[in-house]
Amino acid sequence: MITDDIREARQKLVLDHFHDEVRQEWDDVLSTFPHPRYELIPLMKVHDGDRAVRGYYHDSRVAFPDQDHEIIALRHSDDAVIVEFWLLGTHLGPYGGLPPTGNRFRVRMTAYFVFDADENLVCERIYFDSLTMLKQLIGGLNMKRPRNWILAVRCLKGLLAMSGDQPDPTLTDTPAAVLK
Repeated sequence: MITDDIREARQKLVLDHFHDEVRQEWDDVLSTFPHPRYELIPLMKVHDGDRAVRGYYHDSRVAFPDQDHEIIALRHSDDAVIVEFWLLGTHLGPYGGLPPTGNRFRVRMTAYFVFDADENLVCERIYFDSLTMLKQLIGGLNMKRPRNWILAVRCLKGLLAMSGDQPDPTLTDTPAAVLK
């Protein structure tokens, strides 16, 4: 079991992390990790290390410059803080192969902030329903407007290109849990 002091320290670190992400204070966010690592489970992508994580921050804020969140719940486990939240923003730049649609999104997510035995944050592992997000980004296109036809084709091409990405093997080659 974790102590109340550990729980409080972890919670402060996670809330500071969230706050600094919204402020786009990347040095402060990165300081919460000894070695930054994000695992985006629905995309089967890992951003590992300072340079890769900064690239992820850059790309996600080009796509959604007004990205924000609303925390729903925060829970503690023996090795993690689990946060349920709404992620929201406006699609104003490319998102992977998907061209900007100008549509807003609001997607419910869960992030596991995983800690090691020395209380270091080792990973932020994010789960969300990517179809819900895509429906909001693309589904709002008014197909009665001919100018949106080209955008719809570009979106389809972008989705096809994104679907060809190989999953990160650290997310697929995982051992089975040992349950007692």
